[in-house]
Amino acid sequence: MKLRKQQTGTRKVPVAGPGSNAPASTQLVQIEKPIYGGSFLAREAGKAIFVPFTLPGEEARIRIVDDKGKRGYATAMLEEITSAAPERIAPTCAHFGSCGGCNYQHVDYAAQLRYKQAILRETFERSGITLPEQIDVLAAGPWGYRNRIRLALDAQGRPGYRAHASHAIVPIEACPIAAPLLVKAALTIAKHLRTLQPKPRINEIILFTNSDETELLVGILIQAPARMNLEPFAIKLREEIPALIGAELAVEGRGPNPSVIAKWGAQSLTYQTAGLDYRVDHGAFFQVNRFLLDRLVERVVANQSGAIAWDLFAGVGLFSRQLVSIFQHVFSVETASSAIKALEANLAGTSGEAIRATTLDFLHGRHARQRPDLVIVDPPRAGLGAEVTAALAQVAAPSLIYVSCDPTTLARDLRTLLASGYAIESAALADLFPQTFHLESIIHLRHS
Repeated sequence: MKLRKQQTGTRKVPVAGPGSNAPASTQLVQIEKPIYGGSFLAREAGKAIFVPFTLPGEEARIRIVDDKGKRGYATAMLEEITSAAPERIAPTCAHFGSCGGCNYQHVDYAAQLRYKQAILRETFERSGITLPEQIDVLAAGPWGYRNRIRLALDAQGRPGYRAHASHAIVPIEACPIAAPLLVKAALTIAKHLRTLQPKPRINEIILFTNSDETELLVGILIQAPARMNLEPFAIKLREEIPALIGAELAVEGRGPNPSVIAKWGAQSLTYQTAGLDYRVDHGAFFQVNRFLLDRLVERVVANQSGAIAWDLFAGVGLFSRQLVSIFQHVFSVETASSAIKALEANLAGTSGEAIRATTLDFLHGRHARQRPDLVIVDPPRAGLGAEVTAALAQVAAPSLIYVSCDPTTLARDLRTLLASGYAIESAALADLFPQTFHLESIIHLRHS
């Protein structure tokens, strides 16, 4: 993109690719505000236009790449900034704009936090929900925070991320939001993969490190019927990456989960957070921000106590391990095979009980006959859904804490909970994903 009046060195952003229905002409628009998803809102003749890489108050020349017609909005690509906002800065990463991983590197971090608070509040207001006047903000270092990355390989065997608004692979040499060990390991793995004969057809490389980068797990996802000998490959890698403690080789199948065909070394690492050690296995969900986990956990469990607590969508027990010291019994519910063994290990010898079940089955089962004092839910992006939300409304636990990674599904679920007698006691924004549009929120609900 080009900048006038205030030059920042920002790179040109790709415009519509082959096969798009973009018109040849461009147009000038005024950017109004950020919207959830990473773009910013402009309007033309009453129609909403979503434009990435812009900022509120800017004048921008754009090119429409997809006009939704009757839906009342269009998406555009930025051609040129003709009047820049004072918050605009030069992005740290040379890949920003082409790589699809980040959305906000062109704006200072304080402004990013303001945008996310505004998006959260507006999302709730559209659903008829009023948040407390104060939204607490949990934030930490905005760079080098990711403990997990997932990369594809391009035709030349170089590791990279998917491009913005495309499935194309953008090869990378750096990723300033990732822990440095992960980028170094990805480049080393790709280098050695290029030397293998016959060359395996690699789909993705998945890397996960603990908070201090002393342990690393690597997953390599290949296409059937390709094969590779994992053990000598992993031993060779460890010569250059001493933190590597375990690796696995998996083949994509027809089901949702890859089929593991080979393992080397440890199949879990030890992750220390909030004063405790956690076992985290290959592929198990764990929060991604290594700098903010302590504060996230403290926010969720602070000032809670009682006889019974439920930790639904428990993962490996991030919250459960804290709850067992303040509750007489903790039921930790998880269905993912990648997490359940670690959950059992993390709760061994405590008052916690790991239950392998879907949340809905648990809520309809025998364990749910005793009303809990506290319920914690940390669902995936799709949220709780109508059935789970209705069941929780019937349980009517005195305290319910909803940890969400999607404000739209959170607001949807909260409408049912608020109508059943809950009230919002406090709200917090946990910025687990700096430089991106993603936001985590923590809503404390109290039943009247």
